[in-house]
Amino acid sequence: MEIYRIEDVSFSFPGQEKNALSHIRLSITGGEFVTICGKSGCGKSTLLRQLKTSLSPHGRRTGEIYFRGRPIVESDQRTQASEIGFVLQSPDNQIVTDKVWHELAFGLESLGCDQRTIRLRVAEMASFFGIQAWFHKQVSELSGGQKQLLNLASVMAMHPSVLILDEPTSQLDPIAAADFLETVSKINRELGTTVIMTEHRLEEVLPLADRLVVLDEGAVIADDTPQKAGEKLRKEGHPMFASMPTPMQIHAGVADCEAASADAPGPITVKQGRHWLNGYLKGRTAPTAVPEEVSESPRPVKTAVQFKDVWFKYEKNGPDTIKDLSLEIREGQFYCLVGGNGTGKTTALSLIGGILRPYRGKVQIDGHNPASMSAAQLFTNRLGVLPQNPQSLFVQKTVELDLYEMLSDSKQTKEEKKDKIGSVVRFAELEHLLHMHPYDLSGGEQQRAALAKVLLLEPKILLLDEPTKGLDGFFKEKLGLLLKKLNGEGVTIVMVSHDIEFCAKYGEVCAMFFDGTVITVNSTKKFFAGNSFYTTAANRMVRHIWRDAVTIEDVIGLCRNSR
Repeated sequence: MEIYRIEDVSFSFPGQEKNALSHIRLSITGGEFVTICGKSGCGKSTLLRQLKTSLSPHGRRTGEIYFRGRPIVESDQRTQASEIGFVLQSPDNQIVTDKVWHELAFGLESLGCDQRTIRLRVAEMASFFGIQAWFHKQVSELSGGQKQLLNLASVMAMHPSVLILDEPTSQLDPIAAADFLETVSKINRELGTTVIMTEHRLEEVLPLADRLVVLDEGAVIADDTPQKAGEKLRKEGHPMFASMPTPMQIHAGVADCEAASADAPGPITVKQGRHWLNGYLKGRTAPTAVPEEVSESPRPVKTAVQFKDVWFKYEKNGPDTIKDLSLEIREGQFYCLVGGNGTGKTTALSLIGGILRPYRGKVQIDGHNPASMSAAQLFTNRLGVLPQNPQSLFVQKTVELDLYEMLSDSKQTKEEKKDKIGSVVRFAELEHLLHMHPYDLSGGEQQRAALAKVLLLEPKILLLDEPTKGLDGFFKEKLGLLLKKLNGEGVTIVMVSHDIEFCAKYGEVCAMFFDGTVITVNSTKKFFAGNSFYTTAANRMVRHIWRDAVTIEDVIGLCRNSR
């Protein structure tokens, strides 16, 4: 049975000549798992919000959307609230009550369900989602993964026939994200709920999906099974192929050099990738290891950031968030902090930035206490900070004014400011967004605009909190190359990230945060080669042959050198 039919839908925001959506035609059958992907700003979130009228953005729309065979505008709000579940990108933006149990019941209360029904459905959802252990907790005590799971459970308590998710794992660590997606898959498999999801993290999503829809500048350019859609992107040389699962990219990288295997379908899962690799290496002699990278010059020994026996808690009688943390970051290092949600990574960045003060121990930047420095001393050609929520950096009505605001205290001439801003605008691909309000941008576009603002400071130390959140594979690569260039010029980079693949490809040193402190530090390759779960898909795929291969490039190189 057809759930949605989208007929020639176009949409433009107020004051914008260019369409955000252009002649979209899609049909979605009941019980399907459909994943929608594309470059940031391509119209994914805008399309999803058209599927529930209460969330549709203001603007001009043409064409028609049908829900269960009737125009969706004819469906009343109660029907849509109960039939169409929607999970947003940020867990905190959807939670409205203070207790877990009340959040589960809130939607049912709003629909006017009787107490007996509410009790039954809340108990059922708590059991299905494994929420019993934290059923009576305050929402504020939950981790990011638990909050997103609570949002999902609250939506499912209303028994919707359609579940729409807008990049639901963008703020979750890899293990929490995998658990969340497995729960979504279970809902699709066991309850028959139709799932429509936008996602940049395709590694875990595509093996679960029946269809992959790829958008580019508001138009559908591919709509097929994940394997066939990915193959279409590869043949067209489309930048979105960089977002496809690691096994598919490795297969394509090897196949490009061997025409005989170029037309074979690419594997999607690690299991399929291993099977393909074993067949590829049959009868060949494989290299024993990844070649060691030779450093061009010895690193300076000066310390840029230091934690010494640091303890911190947010409330006087509350639990410690940072516990006896000691670490040293050298000048010019690209230092990555990874770990689960709620382990203290973002708090550590706030301590470096002087926003928070430890109650015991010392935090120093270039030998100075950041909390005792003035804003001018701290941020003038010294420290740049990209926060987890990029909206906190925007203070003006347009992106262009926001960029100029960053140079308001600069003594540069108008022409120098214009050239400097033009350079970051070109890098961040903001040309067509300059006259838009920052809050009207997509999540990925906001991330790029915020990064552009920070780079205008020309910092010597760059603090990045989830910089790849909301970014597509194409722009991630562009960001990674820029960060490596800055790093090569002597900029120290401290990055908190759940993006394991990005850390493995571009980072120099990785540290694992757990329970408020760093439990291990190593060079990137050695760090990821020694982990079972906190490692890359490439390493999981080939570790039975090459334990020290951690990136797509490592594996492709080893395959090509097999004789």
